[in-house]
Amino acid sequence: MVLQRVFRAVIMGPPGSGKGTVSERLTKSFSLKHLSSGDLLRANIKAQTELGLLMKSCISHGQLVPDDVISRLILADLRDMDHTSWLLDGFPRTVAQAEALDSVYSVDTVINLDVPFQTIQQRLTSRWLHLPSGRVYNINFKPPKIAGLDDVTGEPLVQREDDTPDTVSRRLKAYENQTQPVLEYFRSKGVLQTFSGTETNQLWPHIHTSLSKMFSNQSQKVLGNM
Repeated sequence: MVLQRVFRAVIMGPPGSGKGTVSERLTKSFSLKHLSSGDLLRANIKAQTELGLLMKSCISHGQLVPDDVISRLILADLRDMDHTSWLLDGFPRTVAQAEALDSVYSVDTVINLDVPFQTIQQRLTSRWLHLPSGRVYNINFKPPKIAGLDDVTGEPLVQREDDTPDTVSRRLKAYENQTQPVLEYFRSKGVLQTFSGTETNQLWPHIHTSLSKMFSNQSQKVLGNM
């Protein structure tokens, strides 16, 4: 689908909500540039940029990276894409970051994936890894042929420390506490769209239909102004 003007979207959802899969489908279906704040942060730290070094210092001292530092990093990258339609993932995480984004760009839509925490907990705590290769298994829908062992090498599988039940519960609660005000902020702006369900394939048709309508309306407005 060809867009008639630049389209700007944000995707939000707790860890394990299927955000990565939905983002991949959105970028392919609507020709959006996917911008992950996590990828950008890691790239700046690796390149030892000024902001990267500042963030690395905060992280190494167990401190949260200040909102203004994160905002400067993301907005600097977005300025290089002024004529590109994008999908922003992982930012904003706080109201201060949302306000910083809103002061520079008008966001067309915020896609919120509302997946029950119980579903996410089952999904994440069922995940096991073969560390040397990075192969991922899930005991519910993609189990190894032999329980606890990698299909290819036969080596033991391990569970990430942040995939244990207690850790997952804390991560989900922290996400809820941190992002609820951000969702309310975007709701007050009239751009929040929440999609509820337990499976990505269940959510995707509704997300696709909604954005298709937005793009159609956008094209009509552009043509009407010509």
